[in-house]
Amino acid sequence: MKKMLFSFRKYYWLTGLFIVLIPTFAVAQEKSNSTGLGGTLEAIFQKIIDVLNVFFYFKIGGENGMPLIVLWLIAGGIFFTLRMRFINFRAFKHAIDVVQGKYDNAEDEGDVSHFQALAAALSGTVGIGNIAGVAIAIRMGGPGAALWMTVAGFLGMSSKFAECTLGQKFRIIKPDGTVGGGPMYYLSRGLSSIGMRRLGKGLGVIFAIFCAVGTLGTGNMFQSNQAYAAVSNVIPFFVNYDWLFGILLTVAVGLVIVGGIQRIASVAGILVPLMAVIYTLACLWVMLVNFTSIPEAIATIIRTAFNPEALAGGAIGAIVIGFQRAVFSNEAGIGTAAIAHSAARTDEPIREGVVALLEPFIDTICICNLTAIVIVLTGVYADPTAVDLDGAQLSAASFETVISWFPYVIAVAGFLFALSTMISWSYYGQLAWAFLFGDSTVNIYKGIFLTCVFIGSIINLDLVLEFSDILVLAMSLPNLLGCFLLSGVIARDLDSYMTRLKSGDMLPEVIETREPVLK
Repeated sequence: MKKMLFSFRKYYWLTGLFIVLIPTFAVAQEKSNSTGLGGTLEAIFQKIIDVLNVFFYFKIGGENGMPLIVLWLIAGGIFFTLRMRFINFRAFKHAIDVVQGKYDNAEDEGDVSHFQALAAALSGTVGIGNIAGVAIAIRMGGPGAALWMTVAGFLGMSSKFAECTLGQKFRIIKPDGTVGGGPMYYLSRGLSSIGMRRLGKGLGVIFAIFCAVGTLGTGNMFQSNQAYAAVSNVIPFFVNYDWLFGILLTVAVGLVIVGGIQRIASVAGILVPLMAVIYTLACLWVMLVNFTSIPEAIATIIRTAFNPEALAGGAIGAIVIGFQRAVFSNEAGIGTAAIAHSAARTDEPIREGVVALLEPFIDTICICNLTAIVIVLTGVYADPTAVDLDGAQLSAASFETVISWFPYVIAVAGFLFALSTMISWSYYGQLAWAFLFGDSTVNIYKGIFLTCVFIGSIINLDLVLEFSDILVLAMSLPNLLGCFLLSGVIARDLDSYMTRLKSGDMLPEVIETREPVLK
């Protein structure tokens, strides 16, 4: 009896949330007019977006010009690729070895293994963005946007390496043994270590605010929105009951996030590889059926990437949309993955940075490209009868041309990908919230996060997308600035690490005898 009472008290916030949510939103939906509850929320979000656009989305060169914040991300990827001497190439094989467990040491501090940290971070990137995000990029920027997504993925490998290395180097071990890490910590602690204490503290707070709010869009409302689109596409019952779908998804997310990073990593370690394999096999099957048309599809992607007649502002429009969707998918440069990688068990920060560079490769260069080729290969994106399809629905229609029952797989994959992404982003938001308000207040954030899961399933996709993009890209401002200033620290540690690696000091058989590296 005592145990049951303790469990109820521990999860009282979750129980109370659903007691309020279920009758309130069900009644509101029934009594709403033609615009409904969703229409009211859309009006509110539009006002918020109008304000945020002024601050975070200034464009150079007029209406169809390049957003300054996108240039910032491109500059970050180029800088770290050159500064770290193409680490995205030269450390690739070593990253595979580390993920396979060759350098794992159970005695190292941390909450999860290298593979689990990678899975947890990938669960926040490999998701509905790979299905819906690519379709949106092609719909808005033409097939050529897929090429710029690939370029962004390649550059993003270096940005991801830098930020996740710092996440490990400047993490903290809390009194209860759990790890606190991510940009808010390496900005404040890292910049303090090089004499920029006040700047570091300010940037850390700014990032934490953007992250705590941004996770509610990118890793939450967009995910639930597209999961609903995928599921309602094959289960018509939910078309008129989006509120019910939202509640069911909220319950599923809530049951996972109460378990912390260990449960998130465990669930992600199962969901992500399983769904990635199923989805990849489906893509390969569509490509095999249309094998002779693959060269033309690839040529179309390359040709339209530089075609001034491309949609949404010519070639610049294709570049902007490609980079936006790539960042939205792999998160390179915005710092969120550093939160998950900070929890890995290792005493070598560089090693976890090397593991992290695999994320943009898997997420964007591999999976996003497979989706893009399938969409272009089948030609559905250019079909006038499919003009009303967007996001997950466009991807499902592309697969349906070859695999008639695949929309059902898209529905399942969309739901599970969205679930895995949301549970990871909830962890990011929790740590950002705890950095700002303390660990004792995290349950408040969880309640807000779960409420937004519901909201995302009933409001317009365009608004969710715009709101999410702004906040996600905004995180890159303090994050990349701090990474630039700390790049000398990263480069020095990288040189030391690679020297020791080449000398054989890090061979698996001598791991136990090596001296810990000072952080």
